[in-house]
Amino acid sequence: MSPLRVLRALRKAEYFELVALFFIQGSALGMWFVPLSNILDAHGLHDLKPLAFACSALAAFVSPLIFGAMADRHASPVKVLRGLALATAVAMALACTAIKLHWPPWLVLALIQLHALCSSPTWSISSTIVFARLADAKQEFGPIRAVATFGWMVGCWLISALGADASTLAGFSGAVMWLLVCAFTFFLPDLETPKSAEHLTWRQRLGWDALALLKHPDHRVVFITVALFSIPLCGFYPYAPPHLRELGFTRTSAWMSLGQITEILAMLLLGGLLVRWRLKWIFACGLGLGVVRFALSAINGKAWLLAGVVLHGASFALVFITAQIYLDQRVEAAWRARAQALMALMNGGVGNLLGYLGTGWWFAACARSPGTNWSWFWGGLAATVAVVFVYFLLAYRGIGAAGRNHPRPGGMN
Repeated sequence: MSPLRVLRALRKAEYFELVALFFIQGSALGMWFVPLSNILDAHGLHDLKPLAFACSALAAFVSPLIFGAMADRHASPVKVLRGLALATAVAMALACTAIKLHWPPWLVLALIQLHALCSSPTWSISSTIVFARLADAKQEFGPIRAVATFGWMVGCWLISALGADASTLAGFSGAVMWLLVCAFTFFLPDLETPKSAEHLTWRQRLGWDALALLKHPDHRVVFITVALFSIPLCGFYPYAPPHLRELGFTRTSAWMSLGQITEILAMLLLGGLLVRWRLKWIFACGLGLGVVRFALSAINGKAWLLAGVVLHGASFALVFITAQIYLDQRVEAAWRARAQALMALMNGGVGNLLGYLGTGWWFAACARSPGTNWSWFWGGLAATVAVVFVYFLLAYRGIGAAGRNHPRPGGMN
């Protein structure tokens, strides 16, 4: 066999490994996150719902940066992911056991928080592993990331096929998938971790030195935009399933997976868009779709709500996946795990904490009269995204070709 054919075979095998990793992890995430709202309602824990979803936000303030710093300086990201996947599986099984056996609500919430602490860093660590093995992230990351979304859809379909949309069986199934993620990491080659000869401060060990990335004006705008955009998006998974049920839909986990169709399409098209469009307009397109998707849901009809669900995926991909690619292209290699972790903090921490608590308060305000005023609820979220859209257009500037080489966190042009 010629050296070129050997190289192509190796690249295909490597590509398959990355695709399989994202598929299994996407399935595990979807099996827990999508049906969680219905599971809590079915077990009399409705009042716990905003706090349960906010657990992931609290976890994102702590664990992504710590484990991101570990992956940058101390241990291979593959080994870090392996340990986190195992811990996530155990924590998820414990949380589902607590819900099923009607343990005290505070204990249920504590176990959900433990699960969140374990799972919160996994996505940024997986993304770091994938980015490190791509030859051209702009062209290759979108299709690989689309497989994670397809995995999320398959996880949702499986839950609905099992009739587990409101059952703890969904969480136990997700725990099994996390064990598969753990097992699969043994087939991934370890990535080299730069060894620092200097004495590390506690700030560096905890990953807080990643905040230096916010000194760059465009980086700061991207991080803030992602955090602000996350706030209204937190109303989607807790409250779209109940709205679907109210309008007469069953097997809501499967219906919710419609959003992943446009998410996959957007990610498959993203490579071409990154070549033809400025990053600013890709971000702007995603934010604009966010306004439209909530506005459609506010019409409060079956077809309109489904249209909003479908557009959710494209809006999500064009903002969040573009932000991940932006960091990989604009931050030097030694900082990338921490950069992705800081994005997880801004998105899953700042944005989700404010979002789950804020949309929970907003939902309660819209549900005070007999029946929920869904038009007000979704309309308020549409207005919030519109404000973020305007902020981004006014604040983001972008850089010229001369500034596209990996800039340093402290002295970026």
